[in-house]
Amino acid sequence: MKFIDSIEILIRGGHGGSGAVSFHRAKYVPKGGPDGGDGGHGGSVKFLATNRVSTLGKFRSKKVYGARPGEAGQKRNRSGADGEHLVLQVPVGTVITDADTEEIIADLNLPESTVIAAQGGRGGQGNARFANSINQAPEYAQPGMPGEEKRILLNLKLIADAGLVGLPNAGKSTLLSKVTANQAKIGAYAFTTLNPNLGVLENEDRRILMADIPGIIEGASKGAGLGLSFLRHIERVRVIIYILDLTSVDPAADLRMLRMELKHYNPELTERPGFIILNKLDEIDYDEQFASELAQALKEEMKGLAEDIVFISAKEEAGLNEFKQKLFACFPETTQAERMISLNAPESVESPE
Repeated sequence: MKFIDSIEILIRGGHGGSGAVSFHRAKYVPKGGPDGGDGGHGGSVKFLATNRVSTLGKFRSKKVYGARPGEAGQKRNRSGADGEHLVLQVPVGTVITDADTEEIIADLNLPESTVIAAQGGRGGQGNARFANSINQAPEYAQPGMPGEEKRILLNLKLIADAGLVGLPNAGKSTLLSKVTANQAKIGAYAFTTLNPNLGVLENEDRRILMADIPGIIEGASKGAGLGLSFLRHIERVRVIIYILDLTSVDPAADLRMLRMELKHYNPELTERPGFIILNKLDEIDYDEQFASELAQALKEEMKGLAEDIVFISAKEEAGLNEFKQKLFACFPETTQAERMISLNAPESVESPE
């Protein structure tokens, strides 16, 4: 399925059922009082965040969603049934925005979190509600009210602890596949990764959720290359891992460009803790002096936000243990991956003594 992380849909709450106009009739009660029941309330449209879906792709083929209407009131003071709610499942990390007002309705960043985005209409009152000492036989009832109708923009922002950022073909997907269970499509050409990939990095009883963000090129913050469509996925990560290509003419310039694009998109991103990986160690003649000078230049570029610089070869799996140890040291507290595992764990059932 194609990865869809932004889409607009129309949602409607169910129409409320009309109140009934009815009068009690029985064999010996030819002119009984009003007994029209109330109409049922219309169903609401809800969104549910779940790990069972990973993209917004299911909304491509259908763009309008409506909850069920409430049923009309009936005689003998019987109320109509309420309309059934419509629950739309979205991936964890989905931001729900009113497309007309640009108001954020909800940020569903936890599994099983829900929000009502469009309320169902109120059911109308039956004529029995309007009887009084002056008008004992009202011949009118309220109509049901329409439900809310909204144009909704759904934006998915991946939930991850750490994000891999780098130029196309820097080796992000290779690294992710070597240190996690993720098997991303890998090739030696630009833009191999067309979708963000997630993988869980494990170390004894610790877990880190790591995202591979598709390659960033100069001008990405203005829409160049894969553009803004994937930069949003870096917004939630706590640590940004910059992966640089050692075979590049100027790795420090590459880092400068990456940080500039992140800053243009969201200035706060460049203030987050960073972690630098220099990949493709197997493709160069390693020199201690060169490595020392390059590391110093990169640290200056990071302005104190990244003290850890690791030389690796993802392809040959060299330096990966050092990388994992230093990355886990960046997360002394519970990670997103551990939190999600805890939320999804089955509840224990107490047995009788």
